[in-house]
Order: sequence, then structure tokens, then C-alpha cells
Amino acid sequence: MASSLIRGKHVVCKVHDRTRAEIIEDGAVYQEDGRIVAVGPHAELARRYRPDETLGSPHHVVIPGFVNSHHHVGLTPLQLGSPDHPLELWFASRMAARDVDPYLDALYSAFEMIESGITTVQHLHGRCPGPAERIQGAAQAVIRAYEAIGMRVSYSFGIRDQNRLVYEADDAFVARLPADIAPDVEALLRRQAIPLADNFRIFENLAATYRGSERVRIQLAPANLHWCSDRALEGVRDACAAHGVPFHMHVVETQYQKEYARRRTGTTAVAHLHRLGLLGPHCTIGHGVWLTEADIDLVAETGTRICHNCSSNLRLRSGVAALNRFERKGIPVAIGIDEAGINDDRDMLQEMRLVLRMHRVPGMDDQVPTAPQVLRMATEHGAATTPFGDAIGTLEPGKAADLSILSWQQIAAPYLDADVPVIDAIVQRGRSAGVETVVVAGEPILRDGKFTRVDKAAVLEELATALRRPRTEEETRRQELSRRVFPHVKAFYEGYVPDEAPDPFYRTSGRF
Repeated sequence: MASSLIRGKHVVCKVHDRTRAEIIEDGAVYQEDGRIVAVGPHAELARRYRPDETLGSPHHVVIPGFVNSHHHVGLTPLQLGSPDHPLELWFASRMAARDVDPYLDALYSAFEMIESGITTVQHLHGRCPGPAERIQGAAQAVIRAYEAIGMRVSYSFGIRDQNRLVYEADDAFVARLPADIAPDVEALLRRQAIPLADNFRIFENLAATYRGSERVRIQLAPANLHWCSDRALEGVRDACAAHGVPFHMHVVETQYQKEYARRRTGTTAVAHLHRLGLLGPHCTIGHGVWLTEADIDLVAETGTRICHNCSSNLRLRSGVAALNRFERKGIPVAIGIDEAGINDDRDMLQEMRLVLRMHRVPGMDDQVPTAPQVLRMATEHGAATTPFGDAIGTLEPGKAADLSILSWQQIAAPYLDADVPVIDAIVQRGRSAGVETVVVAGEPILRDGKFTRVDKAAVLEELATALRRPRTEEETRRQELSRRVFPHVKAFYEGYVPDEAPDPFYRTSGRF
């Protein structure tokens, strides 16, 4: 059995609450065959065990591997030509994106994630043209990329069966378009559509293929209320119960989605999901920016989880989620970097700092995020949104040996007062440049800043070479179609939101 002793000046085992964390000074983690056997003082574990190798040193800090709980693509929309429009317009602009090899694309973002200490990703795959066989092939290419690099992945293909471009039926929107673009838009939307049953068949096929895999799990992802009929949502509910898997769903990311829910259901999206029997600990709400106070109470009462996508909410003008209110209600909240972070990359350390700072409302009371709270969001709470559940997210005997080793010198140099708490120092001063080694299931997949399984330079060159070629005829056609349909999408939303929005609850500073 392969074994290792991972040593650190500080070993962060887990966070208990907003202020307390379990940290072992001059500590170590001993793992065998990918499972943690013991955590304790280094001197004690060094006497007790004879590992195959030792990682880390008295000049490092050891932390649980981060979990990116909401991720979609490799090359960012901006890299592919789509600026940060408001979300609903952004969908139209992304029609112009180049075709990118899904294997290389997934590796590209995996490099960035691992380099910032992420060991597990929730990959929410969407917008892949049918038929189902093509989608399944793309899914397997994405998963193969994570398998190649050694990362842990929870994969799901986003279920959609309606309203693929705006928040109304495809045929109704197409019917109002000018005759010179309507057929092309109709054909594009038709290529994105697959029978609802095929969505569940893809899930079942992938679940069967990867059953028993150490580092791959398959779950469900109904894309959003406007993209899913009640029949689709009921199918998700039943499939989750039958297969014992969780699901992750975008919910009220924008005020337009909040209004859509009101028009469709006569209530809120969360109340409607509860009416259909979908809420609970197996459900993670992605974004949740426009939850009402009653929604937040319902989320808390049902044990439903939330994934906070701070950068995305800012970049796409969606709003600021009520993180402080979520925390006071005891709702477990994870962190997702979504399409890309505030720096157009996948840096969890940067995302954690943004979350820490974004919600510092005025006042003297200690009701703003703390560093331990944010670290827990990026580790234990993130783990709980995936099918890996209790196996990852903390450093405890019996759990998977997923962890990151950071340079304490990078964090503390040239000076750090001894009274600064360790977690505060990590969250506020940690940088990707200081992430030296990343371990998944006991295996270093990044060692001393170098990837151990995949040649990063070769992959990036292959990706760049593929995109140096001129646009294909189909890519050029989509680019032009995106430009022409954009004003019609914008016109659809004019007057869509009532004049009183944003509502008073949204403007209340205590909300954030």
C-alpha cells in the first residue's frame, strides 16, 4: 500500500463554526492507499509510522482540498468573445463561441483549479448540441480529462426541456423574429433539444459507466426553473430518490428569473420546488441571489444547501446574494467559481477573499463573514453538495486524503504578527503561487508546482493550435446569428420586471 506522511507547521483539520477551527501545530497527516489513517503531532506520527514518502515540511501549511461547487467550462466566455453582459443577454452573445475540444477545455480549467488548491469540482455541463449520443461522448471526454489529471469530479449534464433562449417557449419567441433570421434561430434551438427521456438516459448510462470509480461521481442538474418543465423537475425528484444522488440547480440568479417564477407559478421558485417535493439536503441551489425572506426560511427549514457564486453574480449584474442572512439562518453555503472568477480565472483563494469582503455591511455588530466561515464554505460545505459527501472536505481519519500544501513563507513573509489567526492568514494572504503540492486520494497530482500526470505546456499548445485555425462556416454562421438576434433578446426583456424591482428587501443593507 502506498503511504505518505504530510507535514506542516500548521495542519488545518476542519472548521467548527464562524470562529473556531481545529489546527494542529507542527502536525502531520498519515495516509495509506488514499485514506487518512491518523492526524496528529508530527513527532508522534513519525515515530508510529514508516511512510513511503514525506511531503511538506515545518515551513508549510496543510489544508483540506478546496471544492469548486459550481463550474461549467474551460476557456472562459470572455476568451471566446462574449463580454460580461447581463445574464439574459449573455446567453445570446455566447451563441457565437468557437467549438472547443471538451477534453482539452476541461484540462485547461483543471490546471487553474488545481494550482489554487482545488481537489474536487462540481462540473455542470450544458449547451452541448444533440443527439444524446453526442452529448454522452462530450460528457465522457470531460470526465476523461479529470481522470487524466487526477482530479476528483462530480459530473452532471444540465437538464433542459424548454425556453432555450429567452424565458418563453422557443416557438413563441421564434414566431416574432424577422423572417430572415427566424429559420436559423429555430434550427439552432432544435439542435440543442433532445427528448426529456434522453436526459435521464444520459445520466443513467454515465452512472453505470463510472459506478465504483474512486474519483468520479455522476449526479443530476436540472438547469433552472425556466429551462425545466414540472414534468422534468418531477423526473429529477424521482431519479434522485431512486439512485440516491443529490442535484444542483440554478435558482433565481437574476430578478428576471424571479419574475418568471411569479408568472409561471404564482409564487416563488423556491416555494414551487418545495411544492414539487424537491427541497432538502440533497438539493443545492446555485446562486439564490433573489430569494425572499420566506424563501430563506424555507431553505433553512428543509436543510437545503446554497452555492454562492460571488464573482459570477457581480460580473453578470445579477446582484449580491444574502450570505449574511443565510449564515444567520444556519444554511450550509458552498462556493462556486462558475464560468470564471473576478480575474477571469479559476482561483479559489481569490474567490474566498472576494466572498469575505463582498458582504462587509456597515455597522459594529459581528455579522459579516469570517475567515473560518469562508474556508468552511470552500471545503466541508462544498463537499456536502457532491455525491462524495462526508468522504472529503476535512482532514480526519477514515476520510479521503485530499489536501493541499501551501508555503507558509509565502503567506507570512516578510512579517506576520504572531497574533494573526492561522485561518485569517491563509484566507487573506494565500496565493496560488504559494500552492506547492496538491494531493488527491493520497496521490500528489501537483508536486512542487508541477503537474505529475499531464504535460501542461503541451496541452495548452494543442488547445491554442486548434483555435488558431480560421472559423468554420458553422462558427461564422453562429457568430453572425448571435449579433443579429441579440437586440431581439434584449427587446424581449424590456418591461419584463415590474417597476418596483429591485424590491425593498434587496435594497436592505442587512441582507448582504
